[in-house]
Amino acid sequence: MHSNDTHANLSNIAKKVTAVKEVRKNKPNALLLDAGDVFSGTLYFNQFKGQADLAFMNLMGYDVMTFGNHEFDLGSTSDGHQALVDFIKGAQFPFVSSNVDFSNDAKFTGLFTDLISSEPQKGKIYNGIIKEINGEKVGIFGLTTAETKDISSPGSIAFEDYIIEAKKAVKTFEDKGVNKIIALTHIGYDDNPKYDNDLTLAKAVEGIDIIVGGHSHTQLDKPIVIDKNTAGQAKDATLIVQAYQYNDFLGTLDVTFNQKGAVIEHNGALLKVADYAEDAKALEMLEPYKKEVDKVSNTETGAIVEVTLENPRTGGDNSKPSVRKNETLLGNVITDGMLAKARQYNNEVIMALQNGGGIRAPIDQGAITVGEVINVLPFGNTLAIMTLSGKELKQAFEISVGQYPLENGGFLHVSGAKIEFDSSKAVGQRIVKISYKDDKGKFVEIQDDVNYTIATNAFTAKGGDGYIVFKKAYEEGRVTDLGLSDWENLTDHVKSLGTFKPEIEGRILDVANSQTPEENIPESEFSGTTNSPKVYEGSVTVIINNISSLENAIVKGNLIIEGTVNGDLSFLNVQVEGNLDLSKIDSDKVNIDGVTVNGETIL
Repeated sequence: MHSNDTHANLSNIAKKVTAVKEVRKNKPNALLLDAGDVFSGTLYFNQFKGQADLAFMNLMGYDVMTFGNHEFDLGSTSDGHQALVDFIKGAQFPFVSSNVDFSNDAKFTGLFTDLISSEPQKGKIYNGIIKEINGEKVGIFGLTTAETKDISSPGSIAFEDYIIEAKKAVKTFEDKGVNKIIALTHIGYDDNPKYDNDLTLAKAVEGIDIIVGGHSHTQLDKPIVIDKNTAGQAKDATLIVQAYQYNDFLGTLDVTFNQKGAVIEHNGALLKVADYAEDAKALEMLEPYKKEVDKVSNTETGAIVEVTLENPRTGGDNSKPSVRKNETLLGNVITDGMLAKARQYNNEVIMALQNGGGIRAPIDQGAITVGEVINVLPFGNTLAIMTLSGKELKQAFEISVGQYPLENGGFLHVSGAKIEFDSSKAVGQRIVKISYKDDKGKFVEIQDDVNYTIATNAFTAKGGDGYIVFKKAYEEGRVTDLGLSDWENLTDHVKSLGTFKPEIEGRILDVANSQTPEENIPESEFSGTTNSPKVYEGSVTVIINNISSLENAIVKGNLIIEGTVNGDLSFLNVQVEGNLDLSKIDSDKVNIDGVTVNGETIL
């Protein structure tokens, strides 16, 4: 059995306990493994720092766990990694970690060893362990993504090359006569190969039979079989499994080996936790934790949102939208709040940025509670402002869109600015234009040699998610941490909005597939009639001077409005299959009730 990326989601934990018990009823020797990221994500973590999760992991009898990047989230706090140390010491199971070096953090002294042990102690960290199942020895070692140094706060804890350390672990197991080997990993199924991922590991390291993975939140309904090495040559099969996220599933895998330790049969599935009954003892255990969480969670902010603020992920399908690669309603609301708060302290701030990986949950339609806000921004980040040149800003946004259309936790949501990029261009050459809204409400293009003041969270400002350009600014003293909690800032902002309905505004646009305006249409010639609307096969630019209404037209590309609006401008029976771009005019004078836009309305 296996789990990963549970992120303190305990609302269904009593059902998971039942699922584990039912599997063990038929297979009493079944292993139970966790691939990391128990920490961070809900109020259960904010309030109990992993201890609530640990109580249930001990109850279910986990055999071993490896570390995810989020286990290191608290490293920059005043207590450092004390919560992680307490979690390890309280565990009724050992931890495995082959490529994480804890030696430079004194808090871990006495907790870790580089040895592979056949008699591991609970509450200790090992390079690997050996378990005996039905008379057969099984080796288990752990790997954590090297990306942790960029996306979390590990401090002095270091991360070594995962391929090298995996090969060392496999050799040590084999030298001990162990030929059934499990890699318990938190490196992502198909994550950024610049760092590490399970697919690369399976091809590059001979001797790994099973990879129990995490980090990419991938739902692998059936095991993935890798039977060719990096060179494309046949090899013994390596099975890769991963169980999505948030305790939604309990992964199961049954494997038959031959005498040489090669996989010859397997059967894997994801058990949907919601389908199980709640375990009575687990429910009783959950109650005191839930009571405290509910007390905080149910307090209303005073704000009401008229639509659900989704927090989409691709789930491995890059054609789908994601908070880690697309503008979202929630990203807009968060950054708007950051910009408003930052300007209370420095009115020269032109834009605010929020990394998509730091946005962790949606907000449901209706009254917004404090609990929802904390679940959205659970990491305890603070608001910072920094000074950057226009050239540095462009470098930063190249990083932001560099992995598109793949997800990127460092993807930057933005307020006060518009970003245009071309995903068909080479990485590092994708930014087309960055503009910010001046004090007159007009968008002005960023200039390379001009310095600007921006706001972001302290994690990003210090270089998190690989923003070397921000790290340089921080080290040069160009960053000021205002010390204002991100979730409290968001609470203040939505409260100030009262009842609100945000929209996608075209703040971040991929222009790779956009049509160049094919026609410049005089305002007097744009409109058709009710019985005979004008049809434009491509994009259209209309320059407004005297007309007050555009009517009865179908634009199969983008509709761009330029010029000067004298009085008000309205639409009647106009359909736009692309984007409606009103950014070049005073959009406050435009009534868009009479236009249907399939793309985005850019104000």
